[in-house]
Amino acid sequence: MTGNPAKLALGEIRSNELGFSRLAVLAAVLDSYLLDVVDVDFSACTWFDANMSAPLGVVFAHALDNLNTLKPCGLRQGVEAILAKNHFLTGFGFPEKADTHGTTIPYQRFSATDDRYFAAYLNRHLRGKDLPIMSEALSQRFKNSILEIFVNAAMHSDSKLGIFACGQYFPQRNRLDFCVADAGLGVRRKIYKELGLKMNSDKAIEWALQEGNTTRKGSVPGGLGLKLIREFIAMNKGRIQIVSDRGYWEFSPQGETLTRMDTSFPGTVINIEINTADTSSYRLRAESKN
Repeated sequence: MTGNPAKLALGEIRSNELGFSRLAVLAAVLDSYLLDVVDVDFSACTWFDANMSAPLGVVFAHALDNLNTLKPCGLRQGVEAILAKNHFLTGFGFPEKADTHGTTIPYQRFSATDDRYFAAYLNRHLRGKDLPIMSEALSQRFKNSILEIFVNAAMHSDSKLGIFACGQYFPQRNRLDFCVADAGLGVRRKIYKELGLKMNSDKAIEWALQEGNTTRKGSVPGGLGLKLIREFIAMNKGRIQIVSDRGYWEFSPQGETLTRMDTSFPGTVINIEINTADTSSYRLRAESKN
């Protein structure tokens, strides 16, 4: 433990490969501290996508688990407002700010057994966020698919630090982002642990996205739980991102990206971005046949 607080800088964080890479670098640097006081300096952070609070929560949780004290500092007014409205900063002594426009899906940390609380959280906070029109049956299936992502994270990650969720509706940009992150093994290590298959982290994500591939035993369905969501996002012209270890995957109207980051992220993140300018109405295929 040093006499003076260490100081680490964090740049602009958006929902893109650079944003995730910056959080991975922060995690790697924080990993060298034990029983220390660390000032996390946000002065160079001119923008922070609120949904990225979920992976930032993973990074901070690892550092706090090493018995460090973290002190966010140097926050610009806009960034502080974003992270106070979604409750991220309240755990670090900052006052909570009211979400007068109803655009936040609050930052929350769940334990692996909190699936009922997570379902209630979804039902409560996805309302009023300008989601495209869905039939009641599809709307329920969509929420169940997000719940499946949570359940898969709880089962696959072996995370003792929990599962983190956060979202944000950006009305000016016609998008709703929702992020689920865990502080667990990561897809690559889980596949090796359960099946003995060795692969790079980007290929591990690709493997987990293939229908039928799972590390679960028996006849229980597995994978990352994205089948219905991915089909919907393709029609909606939205976006999905997955980060695990050094692997980065993105699916959007611009195509599919699979790459490897320079630094490992300590867990797995799934970010779903819905295009709220979409005026289409959606229903399940089975409903269309009736």
